[in-house]
Amino acid sequence: MPHDPLFEQRILDVLTAEGAKAEPKKMFGGVAFMVKGHMSVGITNKGDFMARFDPARHAEVSGWPGAKPMTFGKGDMKGFLFVEPTSVGTKAALARWVRISLVYVSALPPKKATAKKKVMKKEPARKPSTKRASRKP
Repeated sequence: MPHDPLFEQRILDVLTAEGAKAEPKKMFGGVAFMVKGHMSVGITNKGDFMARFDPARHAEVSGWPGAKPMTFGKGDMKGFLFVEPTSVGTKAALARWVRISLVYVSALPPKKATAKKKVMKKEPARKPSTKRASRKP
């Protein structure tokens, strides 16, 4: 599914209405919204909604309508779920997922801003001179 700017704007609108200062960031072929430097919610490259929440609530939240496991490697990622786009089609449904994410992410300590590292240019290796030094007797 191609990028859906309207879906992205709907998510941003709900985040803003909830008082979050969210920053969109391209990730994993989609868009993630960062709050206090932490990934909160987003859209996958397949058009699914993605939510991060308290891992202690994983069993409960995975039963919500449209929830699908997020798996990488051997098992489910606790505290992360994909959500069918149709299950967040209304503002109220989307806001429910955004709120549960913001409750968790807002309680995390802010990540320190990482300064971009300066890349030092390597000097090209010098080729050995093929000229012989002339010797004067």
